[in-house]
Amino acid sequence: MTAIHYTIEAADLHAHLFRVTITVAQPAAQQTVSLPVWIPGSYLVREFSKNLQNLSAKQGRRSLPTQQQDKCSWTIACKSDQPLVLSYEVYAFDNSVRTAWLDSQRGFFNGTSLCLRVHGQEQAPHQLQLPPVKSQPTWQAATGLTPIKTNKKGFGLYQAAHYDELVDCPVELGPFWSGSFNACGVPHRFVVAGALPSFDGERLLADTQKICEAAIHFWHGPGKAAGKKAPHKNYLFMLNAVHDGYGGLEHRNSTALICKRDDLPRHNSLSASPRKSEGYTTLLGLISHEYFHTWNVKQLRPDAFARYDYSQENYTQLLWFFEGFTSYYDDILLRRAGLIDDATYIELVGKTIAQVQQTPGRHVQSVAQASFDAWVKYYRQDENTANATVSYYTKGSLVALCLDLTLRREFKTEGHTLDTVMRGLWKRCKAGPMREQDLLDELRAVTGRSWAGEIQRWAHSTQELPLRELLTAHGITVEAETSAMAQRLGLRVSEAVGSVQVKVVLRGSAAEAAGLAAGDEWLGLDVGAKGRGGSWRLGKLDELPALLGKERQLTALVSRDKRLLRLPLTVPAQASHWLLRVPKERAAHQWPAA
Repeated sequence: MTAIHYTIEAADLHAHLFRVTITVAQPAAQQTVSLPVWIPGSYLVREFSKNLQNLSAKQGRRSLPTQQQDKCSWTIACKSDQPLVLSYEVYAFDNSVRTAWLDSQRGFFNGTSLCLRVHGQEQAPHQLQLPPVKSQPTWQAATGLTPIKTNKKGFGLYQAAHYDELVDCPVELGPFWSGSFNACGVPHRFVVAGALPSFDGERLLADTQKICEAAIHFWHGPGKAAGKKAPHKNYLFMLNAVHDGYGGLEHRNSTALICKRDDLPRHNSLSASPRKSEGYTTLLGLISHEYFHTWNVKQLRPDAFARYDYSQENYTQLLWFFEGFTSYYDDILLRRAGLIDDATYIELVGKTIAQVQQTPGRHVQSVAQASFDAWVKYYRQDENTANATVSYYTKGSLVALCLDLTLRREFKTEGHTLDTVMRGLWKRCKAGPMREQDLLDELRAVTGRSWAGEIQRWAHSTQELPLRELLTAHGITVEAETSAMAQRLGLRVSEAVGSVQVKVVLRGSAAEAAGLAAGDEWLGLDVGAKGRGGSWRLGKLDELPALLGKERQLTALVSRDKRLLRLPLTVPAQASHWLLRVPKERAAHQWPAA
């Protein structure tokens, strides 16, 4: 008998309940079990145990008392001379990539949400039994776990080498679409739930194959042998297509993704080609991002993640590298795979720059500090987040951009790029835990000089990055373009029909100076210092230029807590963001294509 055996059943689709049964072949006396409080890759304590109910324990026919020790752990009053059987239910109604979901249309779960950890036996072999869902004969099952004995629909017995592997291989259940391809000889499978009948799966497979091959060649070089060096022997993409949603979470040989149905490619679409649409490009970038994580965070990873502690936060200052550098390469690989051109790539860079420049929090926190604080800031965003911190995804990607362009400008040779440094780190750290010093050591090995100053300024301080200088040096034209009214005023809003709801007021902005606050509803305005331009209802912020004409003074009529306020506001004379352009005569082999 395997040391730890789990059976996970879709017990009640309408109540959204999974039933979990665990058999521990050789338990410890007074065995302790616990459920993780977080899932690796998503840095927030989510308290998964809140969804666990009806825990019971038996040895033979004898029921055993269970004593809860804290929010997520229990001790079982058992003996060590016979198998221990635990059973419980888990409520699953979070339609995200991070937890678990079950209804009559689909099932999905991460092991961190369902699988109690048997303390002291984490390194023992674990098995997972997935019984067919009797009420849903068309359902299938898909997971990155190793199959031992399964039927054609994927139900049956799976094996994991240890607990970490068990909970790092999510499971998709349902009547999903499925397709396969090989990338550099490595088998890949793509399953899609919730797609429309017009979904063009073959196009998605073809484009994803190009991304995967570009990533494998990036890490392991050209040629057919590259796939044999990859850290995964097979790979599974699980995509949940919904009306409105976006996100992904990386795993050792799979990823869970969520996107809008409208962003999927379609057969015989009368609209613009999805291949060229912004939504489909964003989806391909997400696929590229999560796949790149197979190397950069699942293998090459922060030293603090060498062994996960599932009971509490795991802190690191290196998310700017692992998430930020991955964000840099996700779009680079789309370009190198031929899925976007230089102009589209540079447009994406421009959007990232704009996002960072419109975040006052970049003056408050370094991107290294933001990495450490992810647990309480990035994953707990509120109306003040943009003023208090900066995204280690976006600014981290710009740190990677600055590092790559500096290397290319300084050395002007193929071997002196960030690509070389990344592959060197893979070898230096033996595809395992990494410290910031390893990055500095590899940079010195590649270039013969210290990069401590650059990393200190770019990652550990709030100094501005030398983006304009570096982009210009590589032939990118940087122009100023007038910003939208929301950026000019320093607001982030939501706009329903005839209503402007203030969500965020940026630090140091005209909106803050006027006294606007998150939660306000901006109803209308008086134009001019004394309202000489009349009083107007406001439906969208972009209506302001037409209403104001040459005026810059207005009085905003705002509803706050059922009170009407009049707030004098001066619209800034001008505000602009960067517009990046690629000259037509630029050589095809230049960055970012190579």
